[in-house]
Amino acid sequence: MDAIPPAFHDLFDKATFAHFATLLPSGVPHVTPVWVDYDAERDHVLVNTVRGRRKERNVSRDPRVGVSMIDPDDSYRFCSVWGEVVEMTEDGAVAHIDDLARRYMGVDEYPNKDQEDGARVVLHVKPEGVATS
Repeated sequence: MDAIPPAFHDLFDKATFAHFATLLPSGVPHVTPVWVDYDAERDHVLVNTVRGRRKERNVSRDPRVGVSMIDPDDSYRFCSVWGEVVEMTEDGAVAHIDDLARRYMGVDEYPNKDQEDGARVVLHVKPEGVATS
């Protein structure tokens, strides 16, 4: 099992967009752009979504995922992770999306909460492999 090298932890301190790959019921990859975060203590990549959305439904059925991100300041520097979603929790998910909104949008609170028709959930991805450059 690989861990994200400390030299790449800075990607989670800036507005680094990631592509999150899950598997559709047919086995075909489904890839969406997402905001991304990192729990360094647990070495988990964090993705925030809403219950019932395609990525949440996909990982509920098959937890295997991939996450790829490119440094917004150097498009030749990247971190790619593959592994499994080992936890899905609503605990702290609203505060987490607000934290991400501060980083990605420069606002105190995520502005689209009232347009969502499900509970917020944080997906915890445990890396099984990591590639960087």
